[in-house]
Amino acid sequence: MPGATAEYTFDLDQVLEEVRRALEQRDFARAVAILEDLRPADQAELFADLSDEEQRSLLTHLPPGESADILEELDDEQALEVARELPDEELVSIMDEMEPDEAADLLGDMQPERARRLLEELEDPDEVRPLLLHPDETAGGLMTSEFLALRRRMTAAEAIEAIRQWQPEAETIYYLFVVDRYGRLVGVVNLRQLIVADPNALIQDIMDEDVIYVTADTDQEEVARLMARYDLIALPVVDENKILLGVITFDDLVDVLEEEATEDLQRYGGAEPLERPYLDTPPLVITKKRIGWLLILFLTATLTGSVMKLFEDEIQAMVALTLFVPLLIGTGGNAGSQTTATIIRELATGNVEPRDAFRVWWHEARVAILLGLGMAIPAFIRAITWVDNPMLALTVSVAIVVLVLWATGVGSLLPLVAAKLGIDPALVSGPLMSTMVDATGLLIYFSIAKVLLGL
Repeated sequence: MPGATAEYTFDLDQVLEEVRRALEQRDFARAVAILEDLRPADQAELFADLSDEEQRSLLTHLPPGESADILEELDDEQALEVARELPDEELVSIMDEMEPDEAADLLGDMQPERARRLLEELEDPDEVRPLLLHPDETAGGLMTSEFLALRRRMTAAEAIEAIRQWQPEAETIYYLFVVDRYGRLVGVVNLRQLIVADPNALIQDIMDEDVIYVTADTDQEEVARLMARYDLIALPVVDENKILLGVITFDDLVDVLEEEATEDLQRYGGAEPLERPYLDTPPLVITKKRIGWLLILFLTATLTGSVMKLFEDEIQAMVALTLFVPLLIGTGGNAGSQTTATIIRELATGNVEPRDAFRVWWHEARVAILLGLGMAIPAFIRAITWVDNPMLALTVSVAIVVLVLWATGVGSLLPLVAAKLGIDPALVSGPLMSTMVDATGLLIYFSIAKVLLGL
C-alpha cells in the first residue's frame, strides 16, 4: 500500500484476495477503501482480474472519479466490456469524470446508437464530439481538447491567474500554447518562464515562436517519434489553417510506445497483434491471429525440400554434406535476424528511411564480410574434426561467409522494401526472412559444394 515514503511495494495478488473476500462478505466499504488506497495503474490491474460480477458490484459503490481513473487505465477492450455491463445513467456519470480523449476513445468503440445516446447525455459533449472525428491511431485521436490557450497580449500575471482558475491536470500544465485572436497557434511558454517573468511582461515577449506541432491526421508513430526526439512533454495539434485543436501529453506518448512495441514484437513472430491481454484472449482468437502466417510459412518452407530434391544426386555422392545443413542454416538465420531487428528499430526511430536502402545494404555487407570471416575459421575447425576431408571443411567455411553475406543483405533490405510498400516491416521481415534464408541458404551451400567438391 502507498505510504508516506517513496517506497511502494506490495503483493497485488494478496490485495486482490482481500478485495474478493470483502465483496463475498458484501463489505463494499472495505473493498472500496482497499482499492482507493492503490494508485490508478494498480487499481486497473486489480480490477481487470476480478470477475464480471465482482466488477459490477465494485463499480456500483465506487465514486465516479475513481471509476473513471480505472476505465482510463484499462485496455480499450477491457474498458469496453466494463462499459457494456453498466447502465447508461451510471456510465454517463463516470464518463463525465474522464479526460475528453479517453471518453472519446470509449465512445468510438461502442455501438453507434448507444454512443450517440451517451454523448448527448454528457455534461459537456462539445469537449468530446470533435475528438470522435479522428481515427484512434492519429494525432487527432490521441489529443485532448481540455487545454488552456493563452493570448499574446496577456501579461504573465494574467496567465498565472488563468491557470489558477482553470485548475489543470498535472500533465497539461508545464507547457502552455499561445494563440492569436483567430485561434491560430503562434507560440509556446513554459510554466517556469511565467513564474520568473515580470508580472507585467506580455506573453508575446516571453513566448517561443518556434513551436513543434502536428496536424490531426498525423500517424501516432510519427507523433511518438517527434515527442521522443525533442523530449516534448506536450505536443499541439492543429488543423490545415494552424488553428489549435488540442494537445497530446506525455502520458499518451507512453501508451503509444507500449502499444507499438507490443504490436511489433507480435508481428515479428509472425502473428497479428492481440486486441486484449494474452490471458484474457480466447484460444480460438489467438489461433486465428497465428494460423495465417503459419500456413504461408509452411508452404514456403517446402522450398527447402525442393532444394534438397534438386541436389539429391550430390547428397547421395557425399552424405556428409547434410551434417552441416543445420549449422549453416542456423547461422544464416541468426545473422539475418540480427540485421532485421536492427533495421526495424532504425526505421521506427527515423534514423533510416527506405531511400537509404543502398547505404544500409553496403553498411551491412561490410559487417557481414567481417562476421563471415570471423566465423569461417571456427567453422573449418569444426568441420575437419567431424569429417576428415579438408575440401569439405573448406566448402563449409566458404559457404558460411557467403551465407552470412546473403542473410544480412536480405535482412537489411526486406524491412526497407516493406516500409516502402506501406507494410509494417515487423509483420513480414521476421518470418519471411527466416524462410527465405533457409531455402536460398541450402541452394548456396550445395552450389558451392558442387563446384569445390566436383560433384
